[in-house]
Amino acid sequence: MTKEKSRKELLSTNDEFITFSARMFVLAGEHKKQLYIVGYCILAIIILFIAGNIYLKHRNIRAQEAYNTGYYEISGSITPEKKQEIYAKARADFGKVLAEYKMSKAAPLTIPQMAHIDFLEKKYDDAIKKYQDYLDKKPDEPYYSYALLALSTCYEEKGEYDMAIKTLEKAVAKAEGYSKEQAMLSLAGIYRIKKDFTKSNEILKDFIEKFPSSSFVEVAKASISS
Repeated sequence: MTKEKSRKELLSTNDEFITFSARMFVLAGEHKKQLYIVGYCILAIIILFIAGNIYLKHRNIRAQEAYNTGYYEISGSITPEKKQEIYAKARADFGKVLAEYKMSKAAPLTIPQMAHIDFLEKKYDDAIKKYQDYLDKKPDEPYYSYALLALSTCYEEKGEYDMAIKTLEKAVAKAEGYSKEQAMLSLAGIYRIKKDFTKSNEILKDFIEKFPSSSFVEVAKASISS
């Protein structure tokens, strides 16, 4: 009796493992077709995932190429007789990005570029609308601050100085580094246009204190003394 029990104890673990393995082999044999189908489905998902990433990468490359073409067209020196032609071509390139590659990484950046073309053509209301649409999408820094600076310039060109000040104050509060420097100097400049020299000087002194090593410090100092 003792010997039989010991033998059972000795074999029980191995027997259970063998029995479990045997069951799995039997189960796999009985459901071979279903297992093949599951395997093919997993393989298909992996292939689709890889293909999707390759497709998106290709689309991003094509979108970036179209964006770069438009960007460089309006970034160089433009002669007066060629500017309308160049603006139209750049607008078409940026429009292509929005129309054909709207899910690409370059697509959101085409909006402020098209706004910039409107600004160059003195279509300030159209530029303001585009910049505001872009800002409503809450872009990351530094693009958000740069768009605020560009928007304030549109208001300044229209003579809407209070709106320019309001926009620049947002930029000063949000921006860091170079874009903050530009926002503060622009804000001081608007106050000088409004002949509020006290407020302008206050901003310039704050600028000198915050950015003592800035390349614009001497400009700020000269503006205070003038």
